[in-house]
Amino acid sequence: MSRADFAREWDLVVIGGGITGAGILLEAARRGLRVLLVEQRDFAWGTSSRSSKLVHGGLRYLKEGQFGLTRESVHEREHLLRQAAGLVEPQSFAFGDYVGRKPGKRAFLAGLAIYDRMAGQRSRHYYGRAEFAALAPNVATDGLQGGMVYMDAKTDDARLVLRVLQEARRYGGVAVNYVAAEALLRGDAADAATGEAGDVCGVRLRDGLSGAQHEVRARLVINATGAWADQLRASQSTATSLRPLRGSHLVLPAWRLPLAQAISLMHPADGRPVFAYPWEGITLVGTTDVDHHDNLSREAAITRAECDYLLAALHAQFPQLHLTDDDIIATYAGVRPVIDSGKADPSKETRDHALWLEHGLLTVTGGKLTTFRVIALDALKLAATRLPELRDKLTPQPVFAATPPLRYLPDLPAGQAQRLQGRYGADAQALIDAAQPNELSCIAGTETIWAQLRWAARHEDVCKLEDLLLRRSRIGIQLRGGGVDILPRIRSICQPELGWSDQRWNDEQAAYLALWSTHYSVPKT
Repeated sequence: MSRADFAREWDLVVIGGGITGAGILLEAARRGLRVLLVEQRDFAWGTSSRSSKLVHGGLRYLKEGQFGLTRESVHEREHLLRQAAGLVEPQSFAFGDYVGRKPGKRAFLAGLAIYDRMAGQRSRHYYGRAEFAALAPNVATDGLQGGMVYMDAKTDDARLVLRVLQEARRYGGVAVNYVAAEALLRGDAADAATGEAGDVCGVRLRDGLSGAQHEVRARLVINATGAWADQLRASQSTATSLRPLRGSHLVLPAWRLPLAQAISLMHPADGRPVFAYPWEGITLVGTTDVDHHDNLSREAAITRAECDYLLAALHAQFPQLHLTDDDIIATYAGVRPVIDSGKADPSKETRDHALWLEHGLLTVTGGKLTTFRVIALDALKLAATRLPELRDKLTPQPVFAATPPLRYLPDLPAGQAQRLQGRYGADAQALIDAAQPNELSCIAGTETIWAQLRWAARHEDVCKLEDLLLRRSRIGIQLRGGGVDILPRIRSICQPELGWSDQRWNDEQAAYLALWSTHYSVPKT
């Protein structure tokens, strides 16, 4: 669809291009609805590219008594592991059993037993001191009695969003980035066919690239803007329902913090869970959980206090490694859309999702990356009060349609065939076929192959260099300086595909490096 072709009638307009909006687009499009999704920045720009990258049941939610949320999450994790192999992958977690540490062995194993039962499997094991120290080298050994190992899963969150959008487009869904919803349109007594007079009947959009404005009509508008949801709801409801919480992460070289499996630890200062785990050729450490008071229109960034907090957790768990700022490749921070229940401790707020249908605007927010399909179907169940043809069509379906095996496998690095098929589905073979000489090798320090950059520049709605390096690929958080040392080769591959002039490339590169310096580097103060 042309960026200017918004004039058609839509059944749904979805505002927000993160995992929640993408999931709704997919589930609505596959049921025959005419659906448009708009995102004011880039797809997955917000929370959905800045998560902890975990597809998990939320073991810690059991302690809060959130059994329903945990069960739902575990079931969705298992679906994704089966249907998105190569994109959603199993990840073992190790939790040390130390003298005096809570939860103790008995309580933790009891929780794991419930966790495994929900998944219909048994993945938990307890190991003695020597065995656990061998499984998790470099962990602190003072007071170590042994440890538990259990299974969860991980993903590339931004690529998961893009894969869901790709699937939605195959059913006729339309998704456009850099288009903002500036105002809600309201009907009158003559045209409010789907509601009462004054109800929302569409959106006024502004194209962030051309500046053009469009008035788009729809039978229902869905607000899936996550942490930004209250801003759009303000014209519908005066109630503030969200508590934006910032989660920040450190990225370290795999050689500096080598992990065969994820290490789950309790922070020595406050007992909060912190993870360190191998991901895409590097080691991720996270996360914090603090109230985010900054303007949501500005990109989130880790603070010095959060950086020190995560380093303190690493010093306690891996004391002999003496990790410092100099070991950190990059940082990143995201803002979670958490429902505000007024609890003093942000970590105790529920991670469940919530929906409100107010005068023709359906708001969907909260929830977890793992449960995006459940959230989407719940949204459509509520939407069915306005779109009755949906009522008998909401049986859950596989997230992704089965894709044929790759027919041609050149000399790909080990594991890349499944990895590419998980990320690109039916397009994986075309991506491989489009590769130029020497583009099927991995970019050093990552698991990304050069051909992915060419494909992204050619086919994946890249409008800015940051889209390419922070979301279509994750080079910006995997390499020091955001990948500055390989920008000349990236330019040789991608500039012709993007059709950018030399001046445009130079401007984009300067903007990207400035953004990386202020929001993805190690904070000084």
